[in-house]
Amino acid sequence: MIETSLRINRDRLEHSIHELAVYGRNGQGGLDRTAFTPAELEARGWLKAALADEGFGVRVDGAANIWGRRDGEHPELPSIICGSHIDTVPNGGRYDGALGVLMALEVLRTLNDKGIVTRHPFELVSFSAEEPNPFGLSTFGSRAVTGKLTREQIEGAVNGEGKRLTEALEEAGGSLECLSHALISKEEAGVFVEVHIEQGKRLIGQGIPVGIVTAITGIYREEVTVHGEANHAGTTLMDDRCDALTAAAEMILAAEDICRTFPAAEVVGTVGQFRLLPNAPNIIPGEVRFLAEFRGETAAQLQTVVDEWSSRLELSGQRRRVAVTRKVILNQPPAPMDQSVIEVMDRMADMLEIPSQHLGSMAGHDAAHLASVTRSGMLFVPSIGGKSHCPDEESRMEDIEQAANVLLYTLLDLDIILDAKG
Repeated sequence: MIETSLRINRDRLEHSIHELAVYGRNGQGGLDRTAFTPAELEARGWLKAALADEGFGVRVDGAANIWGRRDGEHPELPSIICGSHIDTVPNGGRYDGALGVLMALEVLRTLNDKGIVTRHPFELVSFSAEEPNPFGLSTFGSRAVTGKLTREQIEGAVNGEGKRLTEALEEAGGSLECLSHALISKEEAGVFVEVHIEQGKRLIGQGIPVGIVTAITGIYREEVTVHGEANHAGTTLMDDRCDALTAAAEMILAAEDICRTFPAAEVVGTVGQFRLLPNAPNIIPGEVRFLAEFRGETAAQLQTVVDEWSSRLELSGQRRRVAVTRKVILNQPPAPMDQSVIEVMDRMADMLEIPSQHLGSMAGHDAAHLASVTRSGMLFVPSIGGKSHCPDEESRMEDIEQAANVLLYTLLDLDIILDAKG
């Protein structure tokens, strides 16, 4: 039976947030803590020291993921794992990823404070390079330990300065040669729970302090090249043109139209990268290349979007007399969170009388990859103004505290019932 008066230490958690935010702080009020940079390596040092100071076992695996372990009564049982990442986007905020790691640390500290002996080992993990980075491999740490990256991909990753990812890994304490030993199995990992800021307005708009994630979005991304005909902008009549740019514009608007046929919180589409050739004021554009991305809560939604998108591209190409070539860059299916974990989160939030809401995550997270090897669950904390990936990223401490207490009780309840769930 769980003692219902347990609470995390709010002041200590808030202090940890401020402490970690020192690393990578820039003059614009944001954080520059991209993976494997000096600032991120310093932040790693802070985290390892914080874990060691509490007496937890500290190790760095082949992917340079940081692990902190608090043994349970039965160390042979699979671990209850909690964490996220501490790297940031350029000029990012102090909560994205870091909050999940710091909440996991606070839970472990609270267990120490109260002398609680758990059945299972409890482990904190800080995954390497979750954010996009100069090596071109985001969610690197979680993909590496779930077998989703090949040795060739890792060996071939080089940043813009010619530095190899393998070298950066070694500087952070990892090693390509040890990567095979870092793979996570269900026998070792009983469950993974990640806490993250929502990065949207759904929770904050309704005044709900805790989100319980049902699924992590699927992501489909492709490169589209529109081949028209470059010609003189003055002497080519409008009816004689094969304008790659106007065709591309029609295709991009089609992407928006398709997404708007779905519920607003379930499907989104974006064109975030665009290149025009020859890019001169007196030449009709002959070629346009752009990246289109679609995200959907379910595989069926995503497939419907892609099918309709394909039809619209073909129609636009015919109508505008241009050729279209396509290259799929990413086709990542949605990752449902484990229903048994969701049920525990529901019960713990109700027990603590903390309002919560089920919602899907439209951003990718490490938990999506862990879901392929073990039970996974996620909690969201509201984002003020829905802002993230910027210096204005902020969450209320009262919401953080309530989410941390739901996390604490969720992990303790899982410690009791986990083996009964198979």
